[in-house]
Formats: sequence, structure tokens, C-alpha cells
Amino acid sequence: MRELLFTLLIIGVVSPAQAADRNPALTVPSADGVPIAYEVHGQAEPALVLVHGWSCDRSYWKEQVEYLSPQYRLVLVDLAGHGESGAGRKDYTMASFGADVAAVVDSLKMQKVVLVGHSMGGDVIVEAAKLLPGRVLGLVWVDDYRSLGPARSAEEVEAFVARFRKDFRGTTGTFVRGMFAPGADPKLVDRVAKDMASAPPAVALSAMYNSFSNAARIPIDLATLKLPVVAINSDREPTDHESLGKYGVKAFVLPDSGHFPMLEDPPRFNRSLDSVVKRLQQ
Repeated sequence: MRELLFTLLIIGVVSPAQAADRNPALTVPSADGVPIAYEVHGQAEPALVLVHGWSCDRSYWKEQVEYLSPQYRLVLVDLAGHGESGAGRKDYTMASFGADVAAVVDSLKMQKVVLVGHSMGGDVIVEAAKLLPGRVLGLVWVDDYRSLGPARSAEEVEAFVARFRKDFRGTTGTFVRGMFAPGADPKLVDRVAKDMASAPPAVALSAMYNSFSNAARIPIDLATLKLPVVAINSDREPTDHESLGKYGVKAFVLPDSGHFPMLEDPPRFNRSLDSVVKRLQQ
């Protein structure tokens, strides 16, 4: 959620609970050699590449597999430093994450893809699209940008991230719990909050800073890409349709939803995403 969300892992280092949420992974080296884990379901075109958000992993899309894989080739990706992908980068930038996604698309030789990014993943798929000219049908942001325009200053971004540097686990846990809709399943809230709070701080802090710092580039990148962009937002905060529309972004709001609609209400989210992808193909 853009207005709110302002170890080092190596391959195979996941808890038993995390492993249970994932199918066996394939791997491919990113541009800098970091191994990127991913899984594939289905064979139909177009391919939907699902990119998780900050301090999450590909298991956050597990509720989409059964519904969407018969209609699409579904590709779930762990970004570097997340899930079962490798780590070791000094800086986790949106551009390097975009290269992770592009490496997976290239390895599968996919020519018609829709890139779907949750939260920080929305920035990542913009970067990935820049590396995949002529192959991306459109971009789908899931509760990422609610408006586009002037970005926060470097000082404002640093002040926000400083709260997490001081007490990463405690601040992250409290922060994540506040991202859910009031009626969300308490067990889901607890699970996600604990999971994200256990992320490697070095990866998470770098990614957070770079994500917020990247906001100023988004309008420029969208103008360059000239791709259809659809935002599926929760209703916890207002969506500025006019602001997004100035940059060609069409926004849809899911009532009574929080920051994780793909987990909070999978059937409704799956129908919404399916509808958006079908529109992008028209």
C-alpha cells in the first residue's frame, strides 16, 4: 500500500511451514548471477507472471493457482533475497528485481505475458517490462499506487525507513497488522505479520528504501513503456482515479478489502484479476 508502506537467504533455507506453501522450484540465474526460484502452473496463453511484494515470497500467490492455471500459464517468482531465491546483493533495487523477473520470462521463452505485481512488486514489474520489449501485454498493480505525481523527498523516505532500522521485527509486525481489513481472518493476519517480520533486515531495509525512492520514476517509465496498466486497489484509503488516469492507469477498487486481497478473499480477487487480464487481451 503506497501510502502506508512507504539469514540473508540462500537457496533452500526456509522453514518447514514456508516449504509447505510452495511447490518444488525451478531456478535461473538473474543478470548478476543470483539464482532466482520460480514455479510454473498451466500452459495456456497468455502467461501471468505473479510478483510478490516487500518481504513476501511466491507463496503469497498460492490461492490463485487452482483458479487461474487452467486459463493461463501461471508463473510465481521469488525475488532475490526472498523465499528460495539467492541473496548476497549489496543493494536490492527495483531494477535488479526487474532483472530477476525478466530472467524467468527469458528462461521460459514466453512471448505474451501479463506482469502482475503486489505492492512493491508493482515497481518491479515496471522495471521488468523495460527489459521485455514487445512481449508484455500489460501491467497489473495489486494495491500499490493510489495516486501518481510528486514523490516524497529523500529525507522523508529516510525518516520512514529509520523506524524499521531501529526495531525491524517489532515495527514490521505492527505495521503489517494494520494493513488488513477489519474483518480479516485473525489467523491469516498473525501468519503474514510474523512471516514478514522474520524477513532478513538487510534485504528488507534496502528494498524498502529503494521502493519508495523509485516512486518519482514511475510516471516517466509509464510514458516510455506505453503499456496498458490496471490497478486493483483495496478501499482502505481513497484511490485518486484522476491522478492515475493522467498517466494511463485504470483503477478498480475492491470494497471491504485490505492490502492482501489475494489472500484475504481469493475467490473475489481471482475473478477480478481474470476479468482484468481478459480486458488487456481485447
